[in-house]
Amino acid sequence: MDTFPDLGSLSEAELKDLIRELTDEETEISYRRRILHGKIDILRAELVNRMRKKHNGGEQLITGADVEQLSDILAGRSALARQSDETTDG
Repeated sequence: MDTFPDLGSLSEAELKDLIRELTDEETEISYRRRILHGKIDILRAELVNRMRKKHNGGEQLITGADVEQLSDILAGRSALARQSDETTDG
């Protein structure tokens, strides 16, 4: 991460350039975020469609492993920490 400049040492032109630069960067990040959200929405829709098909076919949708993973998420434990615990326990 870039350090923030000493504002008192910048001229008005430099301040305007910095504002323009950061605004452009924010616009690019915002665009990228919107693209990622769109991709996530498409993937979630596909997952929902697949789960519907499984449900209609009588398959079990939620397993014990799913419940354990959700419990870990809600408890703030990451998958990496859980894997580390499993390797040190076994």
